[in-house]
Amino acid sequence: MPVLTFKRLHDAVAGDAVALRSRMTLQPAGGEGDKVFPPSYYVQNAEHKYAVEERQVGDNANPSVTVLLDSVASQANRAEEALLEGWERGDLAFPVPYVDFSDDGGVTDYEKLTVLEAPHRLADAIFRDSLMDGTLFRLSGIGQAITDATPRNATALFQYSPTSLLFGMWDSTGPKGGLGSKFQRAYVSEIVGFNAEFGKKVGSRIDPLQIEKVSTEDKVFNSADPAEVWTHDQDAAEKDKKGNPVPATRKGESGEAGQPSKINHGNIVPSIDAQAGGVTISKAQQTTVISFAALRKLRFKGYDRNAETASRTAIAALGVAAIAYQQEADFDLRSRCLLLPTHSPRLELLGRDGSAAEVVDLDRAAAAEILTAAAAHAKDAGIGWTTGDVRLTPAPKLLELIRRSRKQAATEQPAE
Repeated sequence: MPVLTFKRLHDAVAGDAVALRSRMTLQPAGGEGDKVFPPSYYVQNAEHKYAVEERQVGDNANPSVTVLLDSVASQANRAEEALLEGWERGDLAFPVPYVDFSDDGGVTDYEKLTVLEAPHRLADAIFRDSLMDGTLFRLSGIGQAITDATPRNATALFQYSPTSLLFGMWDSTGPKGGLGSKFQRAYVSEIVGFNAEFGKKVGSRIDPLQIEKVSTEDKVFNSADPAEVWTHDQDAAEKDKKGNPVPATRKGESGEAGQPSKINHGNIVPSIDAQAGGVTISKAQQTTVISFAALRKLRFKGYDRNAETASRTAIAALGVAAIAYQQEADFDLRSRCLLLPTHSPRLELLGRDGSAAEVVDLDRAAAAEILTAAAAHAKDAGIGWTTGDVRLTPAPKLLELIRRSRKQAATEQPAE
């Protein structure tokens, strides 16, 4: 099987392919028949807390009952994490804007927060509310160029945050609000389980201290000191608006206030959960597509066709690196959902003429070489991305907002 090269990727992006596809068949780490746990979603009165649908697979007369094991958004986050790992290790070189929290006085737990971790990428409010050389980001030269970027002129985003073009971005938090530019995802991936059968989950707790209910006179109270959590002393208890001590409670839970169960002591009656009890599947499949058609919609004002193709190829090379690095990061999706590949990775270049896909091989080393060559080619074409640090610092108002939010959170009982 030939290994994917920069030249082959460049030719594909230039027009002789529509997309690059990766399909990986997976099985539970425990083997066939082992239960896995999909992400759960709350839908009132639903039969399951999972995203379930029927899909037509091949020429089978009956559709398959499928369950979503990892969504498009979650897969994008995992791909970004894989690219971040490669960038931090020095394997991959590309622009990664970040907000530096290292000198925030302990307000956050972050050393820095990168564009690959922010929920809305470079358009995220975290970047909007940070400073570049003492100026609010959106008022800086780079920030204004980002605000003005559109799919018809994506040069600024390519130069400073090419991953935002790969994974898509809607600039809804910037100066233009909901009218801010939208950039289509070029990288789309999800993991789905087939022929799903739904199970049940059991739960219980036996308190080794044998703490049970207490009398009305002996009830426990929320402590006025958040660090203490609860207290027997009514004088030390949190008070309501009328000055009365507040019996211990937990948000979203019914039952008698002031009982040990409200402070996590006591037994939990054995129960069965049929809505989120895991599933067994015949197989899982990860399908990843990098759309060259979507990349070809991006234009770079003031540059010729060769430079535009070079830019699109560099973005595609980031997607190729994301596939290679994510596959080698394993498929440990969440607790009790570890999946193993049943074959080695393989990529398919898809033509527009309906012919058989061209199958190519890929690993981390090849992906890193392709990205290096693509970045150099774009630079030679006159549209290289920045090689300097794109560093921001949190604005004082952002740090103060974090302080106030955490102060409030510390005074509230956690929801169960």
